[in-house]
Amino acid sequence: MQRLVLPVHLPKHTKAELHNQAAALTMALTGQSTDKALLDAEHELWRTSFSYIKSMAIKSALDLRLADAIHHHGGAATLSQIVARVTQHPSKIQCLRRLMRVLTLSSVFTIQPDGGAGEPLYTLTPLSRLLVGLHNSASIMAFVLNPVLVTPFLRIGAWFQHALPDPSFFEHTHGKALWEMARHDATLDVLVNSAMVSDSRFIMDIAVREAGDVFRGLSSLVDIGGGLGAAAQVISEAFPHVECSVLDLEHVVSNTPTGTNVKYVAGDMFQSVPPTNAAFLKSVLHDWDDEKCVKILKICRKAIPPREAGGKVIIIDIVVGAGPLDKKHKEVHALLDLYIMFINGIERDEKEWSKIFLEAGYSDYNIIPVLGFRSIIEVYP
Repeated sequence: MQRLVLPVHLPKHTKAELHNQAAALTMALTGQSTDKALLDAEHELWRTSFSYIKSMAIKSALDLRLADAIHHHGGAATLSQIVARVTQHPSKIQCLRRLMRVLTLSSVFTIQPDGGAGEPLYTLTPLSRLLVGLHNSASIMAFVLNPVLVTPFLRIGAWFQHALPDPSFFEHTHGKALWEMARHDATLDVLVNSAMVSDSRFIMDIAVREAGDVFRGLSSLVDIGGGLGAAAQVISEAFPHVECSVLDLEHVVSNTPTGTNVKYVAGDMFQSVPPTNAAFLKSVLHDWDDEKCVKILKICRKAIPPREAGGKVIIIDIVVGAGPLDKKHKEVHALLDLYIMFINGIERDEKEWSKIFLEAGYSDYNIIPVLGFRSIIEVYP
């Protein structure tokens, strides 16, 4: 008996359909449903996109002086106690509670559900202690989160569509560079200077404790582009035998403080640097492209003695990839590299640093990653 075999026509699938089927099969094998994967992705997208709200919550904490209010009560305070110390309208107490919820979930503060009298108790954390007063990191955060600095980042997408060389996206937004704006805006100038001073004092206090050997044995040091001299003052206080000077532009030097052991010299780092045992560059070279960095370093090399006589350049800056290799550390380096693009700057990895050192005629360098996301680099002629 002959069997009748009917042809079987399999349905045709597009590549996209086959891909989706394969993805569904993979998720089924791993126990993860397509819907759950989509919802997890949506959750992560919203969480990442709303990161700016965390930044604005910190700005609000600075504007309202929330950390100072809690510090006033010994580092722990109820909402009622906080409200009594800050400037806010009484009708917005519940709104403040919602702000505090974001700040506690962001680890700016912690919360104890029952701190007495039926009210939760908010306490300072190591992070929020940096926001107490006008020193530590409060001023630099007020600068970073100021609308003048934040607004240009809304236009990065448009900036990427222009060909290089191109003004920074800060200049695209404001029509002039940050430093030029500060020269003609007294409020912005104070904001910039306060930020630089507080950041220098914070990081240099740690630098002289954690890496004091970098400065021991020096007879003199010139802080190049050192502004009001906060970094040089810390070095001078820790090592009185080191003759510390600051080199900066005339309009900067004309406003420097008096009554310190630091000498101020008006000049241009692209022209010359006074003779010195060590040239010091804190958060300067990341502002400039390779060509200008090489020029600055060549001028520094002319100002310092040979290595055998103790000559060196000391740099405090970011070395991308140096230090801890955890995700948070890498993320901060990546974010700071994108951030410094607002003045067309760049954060460099060791290979990129080595390249400009070699081009500037230096023989060796030593990276000391002891300053959190920043490093100390000793560069030898």
